[in-house]
Amino acid sequence: MTSLRTPRTTTAARDPRGRIRRLGVASAAAGLLATLLAAGPVAATPDPGDAPARATVSSEEAADARSAIRSGEIPGVDEIVHSKNIEHLANIPKDALPGFNTDLAFQGRYAFAGNYDGFRIFDISRPSSPKTVAQVLCPGSQNDISVSGDLLFLSTDSSRSDDSCASTTQPATVKESWEGMKIFDISDIRNPKYVASVETACGSHTHTIVPQRKDVYVYVSSYGPGAAFPDCRPPHDGISVIKVPRKAPEKARLVGFPVLFPGEGPDGGGNPGAPTNPGVSKTTGCHDITVLPEKDLAAGACMGDGILFDISDPERPRVIDRVQDNVNFAFWHSATFNLKANKVVFTDELGGGGAATCNAEVGPNRGANGIYDIVGKGKRSKLVFRSYFKIPRHQAATENCVAHNGSLIPVKGKDLMVQAWYQGGVSVWDFTNSAKPKEIAHFERGPLSDTTLSVGGSWSAYYYNGHIYSNDIAKGFDVLKISDRLTDPAKRVRLDELNVQTQPDYFD
Repeated sequence: MTSLRTPRTTTAARDPRGRIRRLGVASAAAGLLATLLAAGPVAATPDPGDAPARATVSSEEAADARSAIRSGEIPGVDEIVHSKNIEHLANIPKDALPGFNTDLAFQGRYAFAGNYDGFRIFDISRPSSPKTVAQVLCPGSQNDISVSGDLLFLSTDSSRSDDSCASTTQPATVKESWEGMKIFDISDIRNPKYVASVETACGSHTHTIVPQRKDVYVYVSSYGPGAAFPDCRPPHDGISVIKVPRKAPEKARLVGFPVLFPGEGPDGGGNPGAPTNPGVSKTTGCHDITVLPEKDLAAGACMGDGILFDISDPERPRVIDRVQDNVNFAFWHSATFNLKANKVVFTDELGGGGAATCNAEVGPNRGANGIYDIVGKGKRSKLVFRSYFKIPRHQAATENCVAHNGSLIPVKGKDLMVQAWYQGGVSVWDFTNSAKPKEIAHFERGPLSDTTLSVGGSWSAYYYNGHIYSNDIAKGFDVLKISDRLTDPAKRVRLDELNVQTQPDYFD
């Protein structure tokens, strides 16, 4: 679900019990343009994806980028290129929300697009001509987003003066600073209403919902504790679990902080990182979790560790297996199950999303996907590494590029995925053979700049009801259509709702 992280100038690595603020049912949209102008922009820095990559560009590298453009090796600045089986149907530029575009969720004919300054709702009933339905200004970083029924969930992962949409930045060293989950009522799709918030330990970098009939459980992933942060002190070796009653979301509350990496010492039992494992992020929490509710299964990407766990008791998840890759993985970022739930694709966000890592210097095995087979069943299930996959097109030193958010393309008997690679664009690839993954389609823009490294590109690229939707950090909301014999059967699969990190049983 994300990457570029706001500095923890304020934090909420709360007492695991957390603090809950109940709000009156008030419109989150009315008057919020003034709020945004008063609050100012939400700053962002990369995730701590330990990397040899640099966020600066030398004059020689800039000259190389311009040379590569002239020779046709890479597209020109802002030039769009794509494979023959991809069609670019639409682009909707950013409007009232100037921050980075982030994650996406879907429900019926609507797409919900996160942005560091709030969220935007599109009517995608005509994919070639999306229409803006609402824009809600609520700064907070990074506003990872999910929907379930009449509820919308939004992550805040930057220390704020309070939990309102009029908050301003405030240091994490201040006990009263706030970070966590915000909950909106979207029963009136054109007028979302902010109804509740729950403060969580170290904020909410991403979240994953586990929907049930009466309640929605929310798994909150966060990290980055520090001794100086009264609400975010180490060890921070678990996740926050929130329970939200559907009929009374204002009663949302924190119900637990299950420890996923038990161990002695101030930092718990996760990957120690450097100097023990140079170039690997120390595990101080999880970055993202994907759940398979129908199978009571989840996969966690937790900085220096990848885990498989049982969620049959949603309040008390239990780790089944844990893996590390201290050679090629710097920062375990996200996870995707295949259709049969016998594989997991983990992503390595080398460089934290802000560096140029899609090049010959870094190579094909870093900043890539790691494909793992799930061997065995139940408590004896094990994650077994099979191969890496990285886009085959080198990018310029001026382009941030690394594996990021993607989803399955549902075709029986195949393991197909669409995935965002920041300025590397959108890739469609086949991992049916775990040992020999291959790209089958792509879409990308040329660099934002041929002289400096500017952060941009596709943050999330997901397949929903016959089309690919991409939320580009800088360029806005893109709609793509893929026409290929491998992916065409997926057009027959229709969903009422899609939160990619709450992976559906597509054929149930």
